Amino acid sequence: MDNNQFETHIFEKTNGDSEKIRKGITTVFHALEDKGYDPIDQIIGYILSGDPTYITSHLDARSIIQSIERDELLSELLTFYLKED
Repeated sequence: MDNNQFETHIFEKTNGDSEKIRKGITTVFHALEDKGYDPIDQIIGYILSGDPTYITSHLDARSIIQSIERDELLSELLTFYLKED
């Protein structure tokens, strides 16, 4: 039995540019809304799968979201959600 399966792995995140990520995700959100998609569902689909076709190319949203590493995107979203007031 491999003892490593019971050890906690440490994830080393890269430090992305928070402002760039926020502006990017906001642009993507609005582009998806403009095209009539549910932005939350589409962004979740992209984060989980890595498939850029979940994101419209409208307003260059697909290119924008691909310029942000998914781990950085997830980190920014989680940090914002869990941030204490």
